[in-house]
Amino acid sequence: MNTKATEELPAVSVIMPVLNEERHLRTAVRHILEQDYAGPMEVVIALGPSTDRTAEIAAELTAEDPRVRTVENPTGRTPAGLNAAIRGSRHPIVVRVDGHGLLTSGYVATAVRLLDEMEAANVGGIMHAEGETEWENAVAAAMTSKIGVGNAAFHTGGLAGPADTVYLGVFRREVLEKLGGYNEEFIRAQDWELNYRIRQDGGLIWFTPQLKVTYRPRPSVKALAKQYKDYGRWRRVVTRYHRGSVNLRYLAPPAAFLGVTLGLVLGAAVHPVFLAAPGAYLLGILGGSVVEGRGLSAKAKAMLPVALATMHLSWGFGFLASPRSLARKVIGSTAPTPSNVLSEAR
Repeated sequence: MNTKATEELPAVSVIMPVLNEERHLRTAVRHILEQDYAGPMEVVIALGPSTDRTAEIAAELTAEDPRVRTVENPTGRTPAGLNAAIRGSRHPIVVRVDGHGLLTSGYVATAVRLLDEMEAANVGGIMHAEGETEWENAVAAAMTSKIGVGNAAFHTGGLAGPADTVYLGVFRREVLEKLGGYNEEFIRAQDWELNYRIRQDGGLIWFTPQLKVTYRPRPSVKALAKQYKDYGRWRRVVTRYHRGSVNLRYLAPPAAFLGVTLGLVLGAAVHPVFLAAPGAYLLGILGGSVVEGRGLSAKAKAMLPVALATMHLSWGFGFLASPRSLARKVIGSTAPTPSNVLSEAR
């Protein structure tokens, strides 16, 4: 594909759902518009009902550059915003970006080339967490470590090759339209669920460490706990929709939560020997923090065990406490087919 003339490069639509993203939106869009991609490109921002200056900043961006447009996302939910942006876009290649994600140099050009070379349905790379505060640096270290997130290549890196899922993704529009876009029931885990359907349909998901998106972590313990609790809740929903999608990596946080909680309760009520489980977990994350904290400031190192425990235990609790009402369409083992939310005329 790199030998094609500029006019033959496929046109690209970058879609971005946003809600309360005044802190990062302008920078995120700038990283898109400064891509060195020689083909036509547009940016479609799906505006949720923000309570900060997000809508005002988006209006400024559309006035400054004709490549930027907005569509409405009244629910504010990510999958609905993604589908609205897809409907409002025009081009055959669709690049997903979040309002707090920063595309690295060459991202679009590399992704488009790999879509062609690998004959893939979706290509993506690494969620490169990078903080701006001491706490965010600690979270970034946790999110890019195996003790924090297991062996997920899109967090920790790895060799290029077929994958179950990738971070965000660069898609062929025809694939999204064939499968009906994102399942709007999935407030979280919509990427994983869509990639599962793509693979079931015979499409190739291709991971490469060449593609990186800089990600800004949540700015507080409370925000991180909510994020990972939601991850756990909705990953459980995926297992209800798609029975073959369970793997051991996703069962580790619930096991840790049960071990710590039961150990503390039984240790206090029955016998101190039961405290061995939470004690072993504590020693594990402290030891892991020593290894993964290299390069961090002393303050960020001290925060790293808190970040790790928050991620593990919130995810585990969310997975175990996920109500069946979140997957109300699933009765039995047959996964539903999402309605074709992209069928409206663009």
